[in-house]
Formats: sequence, C-alpha cells, structure tokens
Amino acid sequence: MIKVIDLNPQYEYEVKELLKLFYPPDEVAMNQEADVDDEASILELSFQEQGKVIALTVRYKHPEGERVYQEEQSIVNDPLGKKKLEKRMIKRGIYTLITEAHGVYLPWGTLVGIRPTKLAHELIERGLPAPAITQELQEEHLMNGEKAELLLSVAQREYPYLYPLREDLISVYISIPFCPSRCVYCSFPSNAIKTWGYLQAQYLDALCKEIEATASHIRSSKKTIETLYIGGGTPSVLTVPQLQQLIGVLKRELPLDNLKEFTFEAGRPDTIDEEKLKTLLNLGVTRLSINPQTMNDCTLEAIGRGHSVLELKEAYALAKDVGFDNINMDLILGLPGENEVMVRHTLEEVKALAPENLTVHTLAVKNASKLKEAPEAYGLIKGSEMMEMLRMSQSYARAMGLVPYYLYRQKHMLGNLENIGYCRPGAEGIYNIKIMEEKQTILAFGAGGISKFVYLDENRLERVPNVKNLEHYLARYDEMAQRKINLLKSLDKDA
Repeated sequence: MIKVIDLNPQYEYEVKELLKLFYPPDEVAMNQEADVDDEASILELSFQEQGKVIALTVRYKHPEGERVYQEEQSIVNDPLGKKKLEKRMIKRGIYTLITEAHGVYLPWGTLVGIRPTKLAHELIERGLPAPAITQELQEEHLMNGEKAELLLSVAQREYPYLYPLREDLISVYISIPFCPSRCVYCSFPSNAIKTWGYLQAQYLDALCKEIEATASHIRSSKKTIETLYIGGGTPSVLTVPQLQQLIGVLKRELPLDNLKEFTFEAGRPDTIDEEKLKTLLNLGVTRLSINPQTMNDCTLEAIGRGHSVLELKEAYALAKDVGFDNINMDLILGLPGENEVMVRHTLEEVKALAPENLTVHTLAVKNASKLKEAPEAYGLIKGSEMMEMLRMSQSYARAMGLVPYYLYRQKHMLGNLENIGYCRPGAEGIYNIKIMEEKQTILAFGAGGISKFVYLDENRLERVPNVKNLEHYLARYDEMAQRKINLLKSLDKDA
C-alpha cells in the first residue's frame, strides 16, 4: 500500500492515475495524515518558489529505504502553463523514485493518457525537427526511445489527414449495438441477438428517424461529411433489406457528395454472406473490417466468438472476390490462454491473407466486460510477455509492408501498452485518425454513440453521449437528435 501525504487537490487525479500503474487501485490512499504506520509506503511532495525558479522535492519512503527526488524549473508566468509544468514535474519525480527503488520501468514512462500522439502533434506544430521531438518526449515524459520514435512516426503519417484544420468538415458514426454473442473482453454497446433481436427492426426505424431529424440542420450548417463509419456491436447482423434501409436514409438525407471514406464493420464472419457483401459494395462502402481477434480456434471458443478460423478465412476470401480492396483485420494480443507461440501462429495466418489494414489491440480489462468480473478465471499474462507479443506484431506488420498510422491507449491495458493501427501506405483509415486526434466534429447516431463537437477557436471539445440502453434509446431517440441539433447551432455561432 502507498499513502500520499498532504497533496494539493489540483494534482490528485494525475498522481493517483500514475500510482495505479505500480500499485493496485485499492492500495493507493490520497491525502493521508503524517502519522501513518510503517508498513505502508509514503509519498510526500512539496514545491518552493525562489525568485524565478520553482523547486520540487519528492520523498518516497518504502519498507526497503527512502529516496528523494529534486527538480528545478524556471517559473512559467501563464497560470495554466505553470500548472501543466508542475504536474509534469510531479509525475517525473514519482516515476523516477518508484522505478529506481523497485527496478520496474514502463515503456511509456509517465504517460497515462489515451492519446499520446497529441503531444507529438504539438511539437510538430512548434516546428521542432524530428530529433528534438523524440528527445523532448523522452526527457519530459520519460518514455523509452522506441515509443518516442513510434509516436513521432504515427503523428507524421496522420498530419496531412488532420491539417489544415477545417470547420466545415465533419464525420459521422452510426451505432448498431447488436451481436450474435457477447465476447468476454467486450465493453462496447452490444446486445446479443438471441435476447434482444426482437428489437432490431424497431431500433433501425428509430435510428433512421434520429438521422432524418438531424440531417436538415447538418445541411443548413453547410457541413461536409468527410468520413462515414458504421460500427457496433456487429453491424453485419442487419439483413440485406435493413442495410438498404439504413444506408438509403444516409445517402438520401446527408451531404455525402465529397465523402472520402465509408467504413463498415463486418466484424464477425458468421454474419457475412455474398449477398450482404455485394449489397455493401454497391451501396458505396469503401473500407471493410473483418475481425478474427485470433487465429486459434480454442481461443475463439473460450472468448465467446462463436465462429471458427476457417469461417474467417472463407469470409475474407469472399469479400476479396466480391471486390473489396481495403480490408481491415483486428487482432487482440493477450487473450486468455494465449502464449507467444499462439500469437505467432495468428500473425502467420494473417500475413498469408495480406489485409490492407491491421489493427493490433493490447487486451484491456474494462469495467463492463466479463473479464473484469472474474479476471482470475482467465489466467491473464504479465506485462513482460505482452511486450514481446507486441514487438512480434510490429515485426510482422513491417514484413507485410504495413506502417503504423494511428495509435491510442486505454486504461487497464496489460503492460500499460498501446493499440496500433497499421496500413499499406495510402490505405490509412481516415475516420480512425479523426476520432483519435479530436480535431474534427463527429456526429454519432444510435444507442451508445458519443458525438464530439470540436470548437477550434476555443481549442475545446464537448462530448454528447446517446443513451446506451436499447429500450431507453427507443423512447428517447428524438431527444438524442435534439441534443445534436442544439450543438450544431452553437457551432454555427462559433464559426
């Protein structure tokens, strides 16, 4: 257990999140009294200002001894800049003391946020050369050189898809929260067809009404939709007539004349057939996801996928035969029961298929998943094994001619690592870049969708979530539409 003494409340969140990388959450106690027992580790932090210099002292007392960290920086006159500086100093101090005391080093250093590429973009915007950017990432955030180089390479590939920033461009996300079954790691809005399928047609009608109610305001605000993404759940559970109904409404109601990318998640091969694929292609889908997660049948059964590796291969071949030339495949590393030999087998199988996009996820044990309910029942691997699996996937991606083009992190990831999207140059998933970097407004329709309204002049983001519960959504879809209409009007005023 670790106890933090007399910490300024404005730093409490950052300190607690950092400490949870080294201690179980229930063993981190904030703002304790000084007269604590000797069994717990103790962390004390203090700032002193002398002239134009601010000095930090961090004391870390633990059962094996005591260590002290000191750092001085020039005072920043801007209050927000000063607060940001102090937070980084505190995190460097805590990280340095704990890692030196226990010999546990994290590849991402002090970073706990999910969008580290934003840091690299800020440095690029400042006009720093590449060596200076990687150096600052390592010195400011204590990440290792490998991650600093990765971060910079991703930011450089994203850059032309983000800049110059334009207020007239937006993206649209459509949520189809139904699945054949719910996987053990899943935390997304996902309702098993066996239980909730009777609401599928009713849901689709409500979803189309939400889109229709908002569409005229999108057009009147003179917004152009750059990318369109239908996700879930598993959107391919929809029937051909339902696909025609949904995409027909999208094409009729929304300004799609300049659409650059239309992605559809056909994530489960057991929901795909030739008629469905031809329908999607004919309706304008340009990018398809067919997601194995693993190429080991025993794991697919254990995690509740409900399909085989053979079915996945057949679905992929069918999509290629139909005419799709930009297919993404998702993999999850660290799945229960999988070791490096099994991961290598998966990567060999994927390499043989040669998809244009490969998204490699590090397993995250999320609150809404079955894994979180009973993690001990699944025998999850340790961080060091996870790092080797991730390096292996990077090596295979290079061998396949794929480059990293977007990156993000999540809380509760094994090894505190990352998710990476790879692509053949020129086949970047534009929506993925837009949603991660948060430089463009994204309107989300359907249960569980989260709209993001970006106010460029204010450097501000406002999230507007739709309700997740299916029955609540059916009763309130008009309210969900009105929320977006109100924010679209505010964007117009801001422009």
